Amino acid sequence: MRTIALIGALVVLTGCDVSMTKQNRYDTYAPAALWPDGTSARPLPAHVVAQGDIERAQEAKKPPEVSPALLARGQQRFDIFCSPCHGLDGKGQGMVVKRGFPRPPSYFEARLMRAPAKTFFDAITNGYGVMYSYATRVAPRDRWAIVAYIRALQLSQHATLAQAPEAAEKLR
Repeated sequence: MRTIALIGALVVLTGCDVSMTKQNRYDTYAPAALWPDGTSARPLPAHVVAQGDIERAQEAKKPPEVSPALLARGQQRFDIFCSPCHGLDGKGQGMVVKRGFPRPPSYFEARLMRAPAKTFFDAITNGYGVMYSYATRVAPRDRWAIVAYIRALQLSQHATLAQAPEAAEKLR
């Protein structure tokens, strides 16, 4: 009986031939009756950003001109993405900090007041410390808008009316 079972198992196992390792597939750009458009190449989903997107890389290199619209967009994006940790005022007392998450630095620390705008842009893009990267969540133009808004927050803490004309230059 054991011999019959062993032979039966051997027959079943020998049935697993090359067909298990060689699967049917379409070659790149081959015609395919399976899809309504007749091609095996599938269109990209909406909002896909190609790796190495030239326009996106150019947006990341040069900040846009500071305008009231850019600052308004920056405030909106800051409130959405940054305020949970940094707080609406930028002092590092956001809601997640109140719930036990590590406190981020205040934007009003001397080193961050002196830091170039690119420092904030890079932190948003690549993450910093326990902050994760927002590169896939926030478009480059919106990252620059957030940076401009952070600069506006910093300037607002100790600004006087006499300094108002130079404020546009310091936002960059």
